[in-house]
Amino acid sequence: MQHRILIVDDHLVVREGLKLLIETSDKYAIVGEAENGRMAIDLVEKLKPDVILMDLYMPVMSGLEAIKKIGRTTPGIPIIILTTYNEDQLMMEGIEAGAKGYLLKDTNVENLFESIDSAIRGETLLPPEITERIKNYKTKLLKDQSKAKVVLTQKEITILQAVARGSTSKEIAYDIGIAERTVKSKLTSIYNKLGVDSRTEAVAVAIQSGILHL
Repeated sequence: MQHRILIVDDHLVVREGLKLLIETSDKYAIVGEAENGRMAIDLVEKLKPDVILMDLYMPVMSGLEAIKKIGRTTPGIPIIILTTYNEDQLMMEGIEAGAKGYLLKDTNVENLFESIDSAIRGETLLPPEITERIKNYKTKLLKDQSKAKVVLTQKEITILQAVARGSTSKEIAYDIGIAERTVKSKLTSIYNKLGVDSRTEAVAVAIQSGILHL
């Protein structure tokens, strides 16, 4: 039995190219084509394909919107994102929306077929380089979120402002009327909260996170 595939892309030349590649195998049959997300949703309901190859950037309705809508109205049909865009955020959004794979349009036939077969089995298949970039993106996202949630006390902010002006621990202690060892203790607390190891990094991260305004 042939696996039924729906191709969704707003460029005719891309759809034709995919058809030529896919039809080199007797395992698959192209049952429909759509040039935007809205058309894709209508065809999915009518054709009930086994797999959908979905572009991300399209007029009328984007691929991401279509993936979310199809996931709600016709769950269970695996979707593989196929795009020329190499963007980490789009990868994350597409996979989180329920896509079972992500391939660039210049991928080879072997990878394309492997992704289709994997999606049909209900598996999520991503090339190693894509998996690594998603991992790096998640790490960066978590780190950014962590920084955004950092809360410094008013005294810590005062000390950090003085550090940004180039003051030494001794000068800061004298200016705000506390012991030098207390200043150093506060700096250690600031470093731990911001995830840094030096005064320069602390100031840079605080400015980037909006904690410090110079």
